Amino acid sequence: MKTKPKFETIAIKSTENKYTDSAPVSTPIYLSSTYIRNNDGSYTNDFVYSRANNPNRAIIEESIAILENGKHAFAFSSGMAAVSAVFQSLKSGDHILLPDDIYYAIKKLMEEVFKRWNLSVDLVDMSNLENVKTAIKPNTALIWVESPSNPQLKLSDIAAIAEIAHQNNALCAVDNTWLTPVFQNPLALGADIVVHSTTKYFGGHSDVIGGCVVVNDEKIAEKIKNIQILSGAVPAPFDCWLIARGIQTLKLRVKKQSKNALKLAQYLENHPRVEKTLYPGLQSHPQHLLAKKQQKKGFGAMLSVLIKGSESETTAIAAKLAYFTLATSLGGVESLVEHRKSVEGENSPTPYNLLRISVGIEHIDDLIADWKNALSMNN
Repeated sequence: MKTKPKFETIAIKSTENKYTDSAPVSTPIYLSSTYIRNNDGSYTNDFVYSRANNPNRAIIEESIAILENGKHAFAFSSGMAAVSAVFQSLKSGDHILLPDDIYYAIKKLMEEVFKRWNLSVDLVDMSNLENVKTAIKPNTALIWVESPSNPQLKLSDIAAIAEIAHQNNALCAVDNTWLTPVFQNPLALGADIVVHSTTKYFGGHSDVIGGCVVVNDEKIAEKIKNIQILSGAVPAPFDCWLIARGIQTLKLRVKKQSKNALKLAQYLENHPRVEKTLYPGLQSHPQHLLAKKQQKKGFGAMLSVLIKGSESETTAIAAKLAYFTLATSLGGVESLVEHRKSVEGENSPTPYNLLRISVGIEHIDDLIADWKNALSMNN
């Protein structure tokens, strides 16, 4: 005779999902760490344990793969976890080429972590293809590209570098965080791997941390998936839900942000207190023609300015801004400004008078007026 379960048992069983045929417009957040196994040991679908897969993660992986014209995408708990997965897919003794102007945390990752894995690195100005060709070694396994670079916005010819890599039996990976697939598709240009910090434009609201690796090649995909599952640096279901929500408005946001960035860059370029404005959308940018060719749909929402003055004068200008929040990161709907040298440290090659700007969706007249006030000598 079946006995009535106790309170504790009822509390668990009565709250299980009973509505498998429901069809909500907004995707639920699947917070389960594990999934029910059938009596014969099989599973109803691919979901076994959330470190291996989760409905919310599967949604953003499929979405980002499609947006990047890729076959496979793998979500990670941060952009740096995604970067690390690519480096972990290499073997001891491999050589990597990195841009000389690169997101500083990646440089530190190589120096402080992967050096112990016997991975060697050379920093190269990849805006000059001859530098790339000269730096290739017999054991070069990967050329890592940032285009635009962080924070000095140098461009690299992705198609040409991918060809150089393949001619030397190496892979080409591109960090596409700054432009997103709205403006640039590295896989279509010949790259083998695309990496994103989904924290930035995919999330879009400065409220989630995440990363993603996108590939076409089945062997590379198998390596990355294995690292993803076994190392366990995966995003939580809620993180994935937030990123999926951000993807829905991605194009609307970055189009507005890019339009704002171009207008702000044009204003700052002509200001007497600005030494130089770094933005590929300006005709004065040394690689403007490459930007028009490679970034066919827009120039992005990131720019940097070099201030005519000392480091303290540079940081004082940033502090005067009212509509640009003093904070690290980028890609959110709000405009941010940051003095990168003080973040990266004394060994950073970033100029002391550089301010990195992430342009948001505020009204451009307000943003320009904010900089006009901050650059004024009268306050």
